[in-house]
Amino acid sequence: MSLGEFLQRATSPWMREGGPQDDIVLTSRVRIARNLEGVPFPQLETDSHANQVIERVATALNSPAMRKLGDFELVRCSNLTPLDRAVLVEKHLISRDLAEEARHGAVALRQDEVISIMVNEEDHLRIQCILPGMRVDEAWRLANTVDDALESELTWAFHERLGYLTACPTNVGTGIRASVMMHLPGLVISGQINRLLSAVSQVGLTVRGLYGEGSEAAGNLFQVSNQVTLGESEQEIIQNLTGVVLQLIDHERAARKALLQANREALEDRVCRSFGILAYARRMDSKETLQRLSDVRLGIDLGIIKGVSSRILQELLVMTQPAFLQKYFGQELSPEERDVRRAALIRERLRLDDMEVRG
Repeated sequence: MSLGEFLQRATSPWMREGGPQDDIVLTSRVRIARNLEGVPFPQLETDSHANQVIERVATALNSPAMRKLGDFELVRCSNLTPLDRAVLVEKHLISRDLAEEARHGAVALRQDEVISIMVNEEDHLRIQCILPGMRVDEAWRLANTVDDALESELTWAFHERLGYLTACPTNVGTGIRASVMMHLPGLVISGQINRLLSAVSQVGLTVRGLYGEGSEAAGNLFQVSNQVTLGESEQEIIQNLTGVVLQLIDHERAARKALLQANREALEDRVCRSFGILAYARRMDSKETLQRLSDVRLGIDLGIIKGVSSRILQELLVMTQPAFLQKYFGQELSPEERDVRRAALIRERLRLDDMEVRG
């Protein structure tokens, strides 16, 4: 199978789409935590309880309200190989916790993978909607629609004063986590990032790395999300996040403009060096790959690099991860072998765009 064919089959369809402000905001995501009334939280579940939750979710997925939202496939994690579960983590469709504790878990995926529903993770259900670009409002509306459709068949654990009950107290209330994945190379290169992220933390938001909690920022990618779920309405949470993100977008645009004006040659040199390394290197580790891809995407967005798709960052963020590499090449690879194959895959991906331009 060619790389082009594999990309079409393996990457989520939404990764091939654009969205508002997508030169800076790669994705918008909303996740809702819900638990079934009268069933112990997953940490206290027996096998019987866990199976009961999965069966009830399977029934709800076949309800008329859910069928209107598209075709869903429910898969038990125990029926997936460790490699397949790792690929789903790299695509942000399930969490690392669900992948590692697969015995009781399951995931329901809509065909386009915009909607995924984790079952028996930290909570009975984690409803997730992910869209390209700055579309937090749209992601929230879709997640809320899924929530309502499931609630037509399921009864959520709810307290009149506290709101929706969750396994972790930090999610009690609305149970909503809204986040955006931002590409902020201008702020990093100009040395402004720490000051701005410190200010973000003062207004009820938190900043994490590519894979959320516990992951470090790499490739100038930052996940900005709400911390507070209790005491604010869902709309207030969305509005607060949106307002702060729009300010960060303005700061990033200003930083990019200032970098170009101050020393365009130095910026062009940085971008073109990274492109050259990606195009010709024979070994690439994950950390350097992310940094070089960040530079190249910045160059594409500023018009320094022509003939390369802006989608390359989203695609290769996933494609160059360890599990995806092994899935594509069809074999288990050592870290050293992955570095060699990663470089080969990147070269091949860049040639695809070159062939399209020449064609």
